Amino acid sequence: QVQLVESGGGLVQTGGSLRLSCAASGDTFSRYAMGWFRQAPGKEREFVAAVTWSGGTTYYGDSVKGRFTISRDNAKSTVTLQMNALKPEDTAAYYCAAALQIIEDYGLEAWYDYWGQGTQVTVSS
Repeated sequence: QVQLVESGGGLVQTGGSLRLSCAASGDTFSRYAMGWFRQAPGKEREFVAAVTWSGGTTYYGDSVKGRFTISRDNAKSTVTLQMNALKPEDTAAYYCAAALQIIEDYGLEAWYDYWGQGTQVTVSS
């Protein structure tokens, strides 16, 4: 079982950048595919980005393509989400997730086995 702790959230102005990190512990990190999801108040959880266990393939939600970048460091058991050109609609709680099973759809939260507690990102207009 893996434990996930997110960090790096905060308040930023429109057009700014933030870098979220997710630290994993408790199991071999490279066994897991990793993803980021977000949830704004009153809305369903939304897929943001995912990366395969090796880091060789990445996936992005349509709303963040070209602005966000996901990466992982298996030696440090971390996955990061670099967020650029932030918009007010990016405001949400951001969650890190880990999947041990083989994923058929990286954008579906049901495929992920473990979740962090989330970190808040607020983008002011």
